[in-house]
Amino acid sequence: MPLHVVELFVYPIKSARGIPLREARLERRGVALDRRWMLVDDDGTFLTQRTVPRLALLEVAIGTDHLAVRAPGTAGIEVPFAFVGGASRRTRVTVWDDACDAILAPEGVSRWFAEVLGLSCRLVHMPDDSLRQVDPAFSGPDDLVGFSDGFPLLLVTVASLEELNRRLDKPVPMDRFRPNVVVGGSEPFAEDAWKRIETSGIGFRVAKPCARCAITTVDQATAERGVEPLRTLATFRTAKGGVMFGQNLLHDRVGAALRVGAEVTVVE
Repeated sequence: MPLHVVELFVYPIKSARGIPLREARLERRGVALDRRWMLVDDDGTFLTQRTVPRLALLEVAIGTDHLAVRAPGTAGIEVPFAFVGGASRRTRVTVWDDACDAILAPEGVSRWFAEVLGLSCRLVHMPDDSLRQVDPAFSGPDDLVGFSDGFPLLLVTVASLEELNRRLDKPVPMDRFRPNVVVGGSEPFAEDAWKRIETSGIGFRVAKPCARCAITTVDQATAERGVEPLRTLATFRTAKGGVMFGQNLLHDRVGAALRVGAEVTVVE
């Protein structure tokens, strides 16, 4: 069977649960709505499942003009697509080494997240005029990213996960790796050699392998943390820069849509 798109995902709130899609429209920063919201601590530093595993329990759905967010034992809350309130709601936030502009959520919204997670935090949104550039070592000056760790898109192949699971005592699902694009029909880790691919009429540059962290050890259904699959990955996927699984992508077009079932071509 030829290479093809098996699954697509969007993660509107950084480190909360993803949403499966049949079609994913691409904007300048990646999939529309992907990681445009984020929780930060009192200093404006990003929060993820690395330090707050309970973020995995935040279930997100996309409404017409809002996100509907639920957590176990709560009635849920609606988060508007854009926050308003003028310059007083503007703030600077930090994602790794990057500082960028964001807009604070209404106080009641942030209070809901703080109560659910049991810690002091605020929800922020990245407005369109906030420009966070992709690492220039792997991109051009026009390549932007939202609140993702570093790149607009992440690709994982079915065969690579199957090979990893063959080595594990207990297999893990794809959601441990939080991809945007899942490709089927390849050999395990064939994506390591890809430099450029195309699908749905869109070209993608394969920028670099994705270094994996402790989030892969968090069960996305329960928020419980273990040691796998990171421990096993480290035995055969360690390279300069860390333990690698999946590939970071940069896209050549905006406004186009990725579709489940579309054929994928390796250009080089």
